[in-house]
Amino acid sequence: QVQLTESGGGLVQAGDSLTLSCAAAERAFTTSTMAWFRQAPGEERELVAEISWNGARIAYADSVKGRFTISRDNDKYTVTLQMNTLKPEDTALYYCATGRRELGSEIRYLYFGQGTQVTVSS
Repeated sequence: QVQLTESGGGLVQAGDSLTLSCAAAERAFTTSTMAWFRQAPGEERELVAEISWNGARIAYADSVKGRFTISRDNDKYTVTLQMNTLKPEDTALYYCATGRRELGSEIRYLYFGQGTQVTVSS
């Protein structure tokens, strides 16, 4: 089991910025693709951003492109999600994930942290 611990969530106003961090307890982190997901009440979990082990491949959901930035520090076993120009629709529980698997055209992640809540008021 991979241990992932998120931090940095909170209550902010629309237009504000917030930085989420995820700390991994496994050395295998340095060779793994990492991702951020989010899940709003009553909605399915959504893949927000992914970053490959060396940072060469980064992908974002269309809903956050240009506003969110994912990065990682393999020396510190951390992955960060910088969120700018936050909107009320960004309100969700944000999860860090690893253990990426491709099943045909479907992408799955095996390991998730407990999540950190982000609430954006209008």
